[in-house]
Parts: sequence; C-alpha cells; structure tokens
Amino acid sequence: MNKKTLAPLVLATASALALAGCASAPSSGTDARTSGDLVQVVASTNVYGALAEQVGGDRVEVTSLIASATKDPHSYDASARDRLTVQKADLVIENGGGYDAFMTELRDGSDAAVITAVEHSHDYADAVGGEAAHDHAEEGDEHADDHGHDEHAHDDHADEGAHGTEEGGGDHAGHDHIEGVNEHVWFDVHTIIHVVEDIAAELTAIDPDGEADFTTAAEKLTDELAGIEGELDALHEELEGQKVFITEPLPGLLAAAAGLDDIAPDGFASAVEEGNDVAPATLLDALAVVESGQVRAVLTNAQTGGVETTRVEDAAKQADVPIVSFTELLEPDQSYAEWMRAAITNLATALEQ
Repeated sequence: MNKKTLAPLVLATASALALAGCASAPSSGTDARTSGDLVQVVASTNVYGALAEQVGGDRVEVTSLIASATKDPHSYDASARDRLTVQKADLVIENGGGYDAFMTELRDGSDAAVITAVEHSHDYADAVGGEAAHDHAEEGDEHADDHGHDEHAHDDHADEGAHGTEEGGGDHAGHDHIEGVNEHVWFDVHTIIHVVEDIAAELTAIDPDGEADFTTAAEKLTDELAGIEGELDALHEELEGQKVFITEPLPGLLAAAAGLDDIAPDGFASAVEEGNDVAPATLLDALAVVESGQVRAVLTNAQTGGVETTRVEDAAKQADVPIVSFTELLEPDQSYAEWMRAAITNLATALEQ
C-alpha cells in the first residue's frame, strides 16, 4: 500500500481547558539522580519517545526502539542491544495491550519505572477490572469532569473504538491482545493526557531537582492536548453518525471520538491487523458496503495492508469515496500534537468532500 503523507495543520486550536492534576503516583524504587546526570528513558515507539522528550527536555536522554515505519511493533524482533538499552533505563514507556509485547521480555529483571499507556484507557479498565484498573477509571472521570469532556470516545462509542479486537479475540490471542480493547490508545487524546502527567510524575521521582521543569512542560503539553480534545468534541457534534469503513483497528479510537460509525463487516479489520486472509464472504460483504454509497470515507493504516485492503481501496476509488491513511509512528522532528492535528485535519477534510 502506498503511504500517504499527512496534510499540514489547518484546524484552529480550541481554547485550552484548565487541568486538574490526576497523574498516577510515581513508582517507588527509583533513585534520585546525581546532579548533572541525564535520566535515561526508553520508549517502545517514537510516539511515546516524543512525549518524553517534550516533558523531560534537556534533563533526559530518550531512546525510541521503533522509529521507522518499516518496523511493525506487533512482530518486532528485539535485539540484544535493545535489551541492554532497556536494562540501563531509568524509565520505560510502552503501549501495552499486546501492541508492543516484546517490551515485556526486554524489561524483565529491570529496576526501571514503567509506564504502560493502555492502562490509562477506560476500555482497559472496563475489560480488565480490578481495583487498580478502576482507580484509573475514576481518575479519568475526574479529569473529564474538570475539562467538561463528555467521554464520548469511552462510552457512547466504546464498541466502535474497540472494533476489530473483541470480534477477533481468537486471532489476537497470539499477540496477547485484551478482548474488547483497541490497543492503539495513542489515538485517544484523553488517554495521552494521563500518560503525559504520568511521565512528569515518574521523571520527578527519578530526578526531583527537575520537578519544576517537568511540571511546566507537562502542563504546557496537556493544555495543548486539551485543545485537541475540544476540536474532536466539535467534530463529534458535526459528524456524529456519519458512516466510514475502517480497514484495520488503528484509527478506530479517533473515528469514535469524532462520532463516526464504522460499518465494515465484522472480522475484516481484525484479519487485516493480524496478517490473516479475510474470509471470501466477508470480503464480498466489504466490497458491497463500499459500493453501496453509504460510506463517507475509507480509513486505512498506511503501514499495513494486503490484497483485501487493496480491493477495498480500489472499490472506494471507483465509487469516489475518499481514502484517509493513518500512520503508527511520527515523522522525524514531528511532535505528537502536530501529528494528531494533521490526522484530524485529513479526516475532517475527507468527510467534508
């Protein structure tokens, strides 16, 4: 599949909303830094690496294990060098939920503090249950109340956001996916706000002298992300109920936050994500849906795909249905906020056609 370059930002930033602190308590067992030392941070992908760099500034050294679109975190073969890098880390940031399962083995025996992004999502709390998970959910509720956030992405459209995971639990078991959870949580801005706050808290525990710097940087970033949440809330009111076809679960949470209704046949997205053949009957249903005139846009993953995805894209082109591609990684020197706004802009532009 040809990769499509994300368009420049054209959406205006909504007014930043006041944030109340809801960061997770920092992990114990991490030592304060010697003056002048840089905190060693290792992230599974450059999405989380970029967040750590923005919060940590010149007090951290960040290594992102996956920064190239040619590498698939689902099947990444970690090296001995990767393990050594993780073992030397003070802080490890992973996605979790089966997306970057290689991180579990790499950090085995490590004393580093660990942030697992998926654990900050409401879907995770609902799926896993337990006291710790519900603590995260309660924090999210308080955070949402402070922002006036209606939590549409976590409640009204929870089933849409999880598309391709719950239905494909058997296939996903090979990647340790959690049933009912769309692990692509970096497309849930509300979850990322919690991750940013957690990064600041963990960095402060490791390097107390940097607390003021970390707090200031985190507040600036979360203000910016709150603005993006406002943009999505506005889009949700405008686009709610519009139908799209999502070929792979990657953009599911973003589509749900924008109020979109995914009408791809059950089983299509999960098969594509896992690299399995789409059942012939499912493929025929998929082509019929795209050709029916109901679909306003086809949403794809620029880094994955196959014959069946190409068939759907070809059908979309024949039907003059816009195709919007999303990536799993940031471009070099691109911030998370820039990346998300570009994705939102592309989505909104396609649906306005």
